[in-house]
Amino acid sequence: MSLTHIDNQGNASMVDVSDKDATVREARAQAVVSMRPETLAQVVDNSLKKGDVLATARIAGIQAAKKTADLIPLCHPLALSKVAVEFDIDTAQSRIWVHSYCKLRGQTGVEMEALTAASVAALTIYDMCKAVDMGMTISDLCLLEKSGGRRGHYQRGASALV
Repeated sequence: MSLTHIDNQGNASMVDVSDKDATVREARAQAVVSMRPETLAQVVDNSLKKGDVLATARIAGIQAAKKTADLIPLCHPLALSKVAVEFDIDTAQSRIWVHSYCKLRGQTGVEMEALTAASVAALTIYDMCKAVDMGMTISDLCLLEKSGGRRGHYQRGASALV
């Protein structure tokens, strides 16, 4: 079985995963939102007029992970068993680290769902803070780790799949 998004006629198509074993699959991703120190202070003390930035971003990230197949062409719709979005506040560098985690038992991985959760949570932070800081940046969106499936375990920074 060949896992490719190109069919025999050279057209884009969804990969057929029906012959793959269902296994527990997990993925972690991140994004970083950098902002002015005054903006970060308002996020931390919950004084922005739009409300609780991190609570809203967490919900947005979770909802986005559940809708990944609607956003990314050829992505499989998945019944996720767990989605989490967490934040680390870095006051020294004036940034928020967004961390996402997705899990399921299925025939295909959850990397795209984790990446979508992290990116939408970061975009939500930007949206809620842009009235006071349009110069914010979103960077370092990446897959940190994935496990399960035929390709095994991947961890960012490791030389290869382990």
